[in-house]
Amino acid sequence: MARITLILATIGGLIGLTVQPALSANVKITPLGSHDGEFCAYDRALVFEDPDGTRILYDAGRTVRGPDDPRLGKIDGVLLSHAHVDHLGDVHSATANAGDCGHPIFDVKDTPSSNTEKIVVAKKAKFLVGGEMNSWFGTRIPAAGGDKEQVVTLRFGAMSKLGGVSIWSVPAAHSNGINSAFLSGDLAKEMQANGLTAYIGPPGGYVLRFSNGLTVYLSGDTGVIADQDLVVRREFHAKLAVLNIGDVFTTGATEAAYVINELVKPNAVIASHANEAATKGGKLLPNTKTAAFKAAVHVPVYLPLSGKTMNIDAEGRCTGGC
Repeated sequence: MARITLILATIGGLIGLTVQPALSANVKITPLGSHDGEFCAYDRALVFEDPDGTRILYDAGRTVRGPDDPRLGKIDGVLLSHAHVDHLGDVHSATANAGDCGHPIFDVKDTPSSNTEKIVVAKKAKFLVGGEMNSWFGTRIPAAGGDKEQVVTLRFGAMSKLGGVSIWSVPAAHSNGINSAFLSGDLAKEMQANGLTAYIGPPGGYVLRFSNGLTVYLSGDTGVIADQDLVVRREFHAKLAVLNIGDVFTTGATEAAYVINELVKPNAVIASHANEAATKGGKLLPNTKTAAFKAAVHVPVYLPLSGKTMNIDAEGRCTGGC
C-alpha cells in the first residue's frame, strides 16, 4: 500500500509540473517603434501574444514597416483605436532607424490605402473596429484584396473572442475624422479645400483579457473620462494599462498620472504616444513628459522600447524585458 501511495504521489507531482507552466504562462508584449531599443516620437504599435500563441497588433500607425516587416510575424487580429494618420498609417519607413528618434523618416507612402489595411490584407487577420469604421473598412478591405468577413464590428459594451483572448470596446474622449489623403476623387479634393475630415464614428479603446487571466486596458487617444473608473476599473479590473501621455491632443503627463493613480488603478502601466524622443540608448531622458509621468504615478512604468519583448504575468507585473 505504501508503494502504491508513493507511485500515485509521484504521478500527481508530475502532472502538477506539466500543468503549472500553462497556468502561469505570461503574455508577451512587443513594441514596434521607429528606432530599435528606443521609445520615440511616433511609436504607437504593440504586438500582444497570448500564451496560446494568438497574436494581436494594436495601432500599427507609421512605425510598422509595412506588412513585410519581419517583426510582425503571424498576426491573427488587428485593433485600431481611431483613424487618425498616426494610428491608421499614411506613411511608413522602408528601413529601420531612419532619421532620428524625435523625427523619424517615413519614406513610403501608403495613401489612399493605409499601412493598417495593407497589414490586415496580407496577414489575413481579423480587423476589430467600432463606430462606423466597420462599414468604411468593410468596403475598403475587399477592394484591397481582402475579405469583408475579416472586418469585425466591436462597439461599446460588446465582446469578441480571438483565440484565448476576449476583447471589449470601451469609450475614449478624442475625435475620429478621416483625412482626405485616404480618399480619392472629387470628395477628397473638396474636403481638402475646405479643411474638413470625414467622421466615421466615435474613437475608442479596448480591454483585452488573456488566457492567463491578465486584463489590459488600451486607452487609444483619450482625455480623462469617468469610464476609466466605472468601466475599466470597476467592471474589468484591469491590471495593466497602456496609456497615452502626449499632451495637447490627449492627456499629458499630469492628467495621465491622475488616470492611473485615481481612476484605473492598475498594478503597472506602459507609457504610450508621448510624441517625443523619450529615451537615448534605451534609457529614459530627464526633462521629458515620459519622465514626468513616471515620477508622478504610484505604480511601475514600463517603457515600450522598440523590439524589446516584455513578459507580463496575470497581475500585470513584468517578469522580464522591462
